[in-house]
Amino acid sequence: MSEEERSLNFIEHIIEDDLKAGYDKKSLRFRFPPEPNGYLHIGHASSICLNFGLGLRYDSPVNLRFDDTNPAKEEKEYVEAIKADVEWLGYQWDTECYASDYFGQLYEWAVALIKQGKAYVDSQSSEEIADQKGTPTEPGTGSPYRNRDVAENLRLFEGMKNGEFKEGEHVLRAKIDMSSSNMLMRDPIMYRILHKPHHRTNTDWCIYPMYDWTHGESDYIEQVSHSLCTLEFLPHRELYDWFLDQLVDSKKLRPKQREFARRNLSHTVVSKRKLLQLVENDVVSGWDDPRMPTISGLRRRGYTPESIRNFADTIGIAKRENVVDVSLLEFHVREHLNRIAPRVMAVLNPLKLVITNFPEGTEEWLDAENNPEDAEAGSRQVPFSRELYIEKEDFREEANRKFFRLKLGGEVRLKNGYIIKAESCTKDENGNVVEVQCTYDPKSKSGSGTEESLRKVKGTLHWVSIPHAIETEIRLYDRLFSDATPDGHKDKDFMDFVNPDSFKKVKGYLEPSLKDAKIGDRFQFQRLGYFNVDSDSDSENLIFNRTVTLRDTWAKLEQKK
Repeated sequence: MSEEERSLNFIEHIIEDDLKAGYDKKSLRFRFPPEPNGYLHIGHASSICLNFGLGLRYDSPVNLRFDDTNPAKEEKEYVEAIKADVEWLGYQWDTECYASDYFGQLYEWAVALIKQGKAYVDSQSSEEIADQKGTPTEPGTGSPYRNRDVAENLRLFEGMKNGEFKEGEHVLRAKIDMSSSNMLMRDPIMYRILHKPHHRTNTDWCIYPMYDWTHGESDYIEQVSHSLCTLEFLPHRELYDWFLDQLVDSKKLRPKQREFARRNLSHTVVSKRKLLQLVENDVVSGWDDPRMPTISGLRRRGYTPESIRNFADTIGIAKRENVVDVSLLEFHVREHLNRIAPRVMAVLNPLKLVITNFPEGTEEWLDAENNPEDAEAGSRQVPFSRELYIEKEDFREEANRKFFRLKLGGEVRLKNGYIIKAESCTKDENGNVVEVQCTYDPKSKSGSGTEESLRKVKGTLHWVSIPHAIETEIRLYDRLFSDATPDGHKDKDFMDFVNPDSFKKVKGYLEPSLKDAKIGDRFQFQRLGYFNVDSDSDSENLIFNRTVTLRDTWAKLEQKK
C-alpha cells in the first residue's frame, strides 16, 4: 500500500474502490444538503469540508442543495445565511439546488408508485399510524386502508395536492413491509398535508414530501455519485435504496449513500432545536452570538476560515461518534492568529502609572514590531508619555521572588520602551492603589543598542499612553457551558450548565494605531489574547470581541477538578 493510500480516510477508500471497479471519474459528483431551518454550526462545517474537500481532491462538482420540504420551519433568512457560511469557509458550489425544484417530478413518481400498487393513501391519525408501527421486536400491523384500490388512492392523492383536505386528514405511505426488522421500512410516510406557504413555491403546493422520499430522489435527479450522511442515517440507507429501486434507469448513474460519524464538540450543544431554545430564551443575543457554535457565531467572534478547516482536517472522518474537546478548535485558531494577527497594546483593567522624571507635556513615538511571526508585517509607531495605563494585576506593593511584574522598589521593562522602577504609590480611602509613581532610565530604550538597553530585567509589561488612548468596549467571551457534555445528563437539563461568566463587558484602552480598525479586523492584544472588531462597531465607537485567550486557561481548571 502506498503512502498516499494509507492517508486516505474510509470515505475516500470507498471512492477509490469504485474507481478501480470501473467507475468513471468524470461521473463523480458530491453535494452538501442542509435543511434551511436554522444556522449552520461547527458540526456542519465538518460536513462542508468533507464534501467540498472531496470535490477539490477529485476535481469534481459539488452541489449546494437545500432540503426545503418543511415550510413550517424554513425561511429565506436561513438560506442566505447558509450560502454566506459556505462561501466564508472558502468553498464554491457548482450548482445551487433546492428540493422544491423537484416537487413536480417527485409528485409524478409518487403517482407512478400508486399505480404500481406500491403506495397508498392512509386516512388514519398520526397516533393510530404510530401505534400500528409495532416495536423493534414486534412486527407492525397493516393499516385498514393499505389495500385501497388504485383509483381511490389516485383520487385522494390528487385531492390532497389540490388542498381539498385538512392537515392530518390523509397521508401517502409507501407499501413495503410492516414486519420488516427495520422499522423505517414499515410503510413509511411519503407525503403529508401542510397548508403553509413555502419560501420559494408560496402556496402552489398543499402537500410536501418527507425527507426519506425526497433525499435519494434528489440525489438521483442531480446525478450525485456519493451521498454522504451522518451515522444517524445508516438505518435510512435501506429505504434510500428501496425508493431508488422503484425508479432508476439502468442507463443513468445510481447514487449510493454512505455514512460517517458525527463529531460532537465539548462544552456546547449542536442540536438546532437546543440552539433555537438558547436564542428564543435570550440566553444569547442571536444565532450569531459569539458564544454560539454556529459558523456565523464563530465568524463574529473572530475565528478564521483556515482555523475551522484545519480543525476539520485534524479530527478527520471516522465510523464512530465521539466528543472532541473544544480546546482543539481553540488551539487551531490560536495557531493561525499567531501567524497573521498584528500585535497591539491594550489595557482592560487600568492602573495609572506616572513617570515622574519624564518631561510634562511631551511625548515620544517608539517603534513597535507588528508581528514577529511575519517578517513582512513591518512596524508601527506608538506614543510614550508621562502618564500611562498598565493592568492592575501587573502591580503589587510587595511580592515574592516569583512575581516578575512591577512592585515597589522593583524594575520592569515597558514593551518597546524603557526600563522603569516603581518608587511609590497612591491609595484611595479604601486602601486600593490608584496610581503608581515611577522613574525611567532614559538610556534604556528598547533597540537603542546602549549598554543600559541591554540590561536584563525579568518582567515586560504592556501599556498605553493615557493622553493618546482610545476608549472602547471590550466583550470578553468564554465557553457557553461549564460542563463538557451539557446535554448528556439524564437528570438535568442542558440549560442548567449555562456558564454565568461566559460574557462580560468591560471598558478598555487601546493604542491609537487601532483608530482605523475595520469590522472583522483581528489583533493580538499583547499578553491578553486575540480580539476582533465586532459588527456592532461604527466609525465613532469601536467594539472588540475576545476570540480566545493566549493560553488554554480551562486546562488548569479541569486538572483541579
